[in-house]
Amino acid sequence: MQLRALLLLGFAAGPLLSQTPRPRARDLGIVVGVLPPGPLDAITDVTGVRVGYATIARGDSINTGVTAILPPGANVFREKVPAAVVVGNAFGKLMGSTQVNELGELESPIVLTCTLCVPRAADAVLTYLLDLPGNADVRSANPLVAETNDGFLSDIRVRPVGESDVLAAIRTATGGPVAEGAVGAGRGTVAFGWKGGIGTASRKLPVPLGGWTVGALVQSNFGGVLTINGAPVGRELGRYYLQGEGGRGMGDGSIIIVVATDAPLDHRQLERLGRRALAGLARTGSSFSNGSGDYVIAFSTVRPRPSPSAPVDTVVVVRNDAMSPLFEAVIEATEEAIYNSLLRAETVRGYRGTVPALPLDSTRAVLRRFGAVRP
Repeated sequence: MQLRALLLLGFAAGPLLSQTPRPRARDLGIVVGVLPPGPLDAITDVTGVRVGYATIARGDSINTGVTAILPPGANVFREKVPAAVVVGNAFGKLMGSTQVNELGELESPIVLTCTLCVPRAADAVLTYLLDLPGNADVRSANPLVAETNDGFLSDIRVRPVGESDVLAAIRTATGGPVAEGAVGAGRGTVAFGWKGGIGTASRKLPVPLGGWTVGALVQSNFGGVLTINGAPVGRELGRYYLQGEGGRGMGDGSIIIVVATDAPLDHRQLERLGRRALAGLARTGSSFSNGSGDYVIAFSTVRPRPSPSAPVDTVVVVRNDAMSPLFEAVIEATEEAIYNSLLRAETVRGYRGTVPALPLDSTRAVLRRFGAVRP
């Protein structure tokens, strides 16, 4: 099977060429926060959530792809879930967000891709939705497509993502372990001057606090001064925003954070949850710069129950005074997901140069020196 075909089936180029997968944060003793992760430490720990991807790598000129996140159900258009979009800094092209926030619900897969590929990806999502059984009478649908700009490692003006790539990512989406690093929509991204990518993590609340799970998945492509578990890794390794006199490099970029939970939350509460995800982003050293598109897409897998005899839904939601543990959970999951996106990513050579992977040995040394890892 040719490499291109393998990539479209969801196999990342990095693992195909490497014998030893790079570690996740917990493999290095980086334990973020106080709450335990779910069994997979991934967004798919939220029951029913599925993730798929298509990685597109062609020589040194194209490094991009698609990552799709689907809530439970065979037809998300018919089985809408509560959702919200939160903006940290709006230098981005997030298609479909206004309807999500107006109606408070999600009716399509969440698709992540490259900046100039958003319109083509959205059209492909429409193809997927219109072709679903039971949707023959659909005349309006709201595809939700988010992006970061991978124009350093990929010839973005080619707009290489096509309908088949998006449909492959959606249709092969599954539960279970999630591919991380330079795969899917993370193939061409750069974070803190090192190779970024896709990362995920989760947190499970104790039963007395609700027992709910919160999962996060990120597409990291942003800048700042990398901080891992409180350790100033970027500064110590000599690669950071505003480095040197009058330095301006490595500040811009974007990140998309997708948050899923099985806690029964409405749109307003999901907005509150999404704002706390930005606190997890801040802990990693993000500067939320002028040129960064920083967004959170949050959804609950618990759907309102329609009343069979009246035009109302029955909605049971978490009390306001029970939300704080969920806030802690999303902060921790987001922070760890960003670390995983960096740690799992491999060096990629691309259109305008090579972006190195975060160096593991020197990073470990910094973390030990600042007491940021467990023995």
